[in-house]
Amino acid sequence: MSWTDERVEQLKKLWIEGLSASQIARVLGEVTRNAVIGKVHRLGLSGRVTPARPERPRYAKTPRRIIKPILPPAPVFEEPEPEPGEWTTVMTLKERMCKWPIGNPGEQSFRFCGRRAGDGASYCVEHARKAYQPAHVKRDRLRKIDAA
Repeated sequence: MSWTDERVEQLKKLWIEGLSASQIARVLGEVTRNAVIGKVHRLGLSGRVTPARPERPRYAKTPRRIIKPILPPAPVFEEPEPEPGEWTTVMTLKERMCKWPIGNPGEQSFRFCGRRAGDGASYCVEHARKAYQPAHVKRDRLRKIDAA
């Protein structure tokens, strides 16, 4: 395809009317959008009477509503009350004692459970149940969340 004088005049006219390079390429036929853009630059046709795209109205952004998933309640475990004399401090904590913290570490009354822990375990039976949830319990809770 060659740029004849008639096609160049038609290109100039369509460009000034505000058509986009893609639209002009379709009207002229046998020419690509990029060929139209190149010819426009070579001809120095930078200014337009009207923009290629009419400006769209701008709308104020509305705040997005954040939807939080409703989680099923976590299993409730009652804190086992250690027998008097079972509580221990960090200074008296031994290898086979339950290391479950009780209270706020910054307070004077902070202590550890101190009950007998299972072999190779860090916690007594009650605290181990609270600390370690079976995988199927976690998986079931996640499925309920996904279904909601």
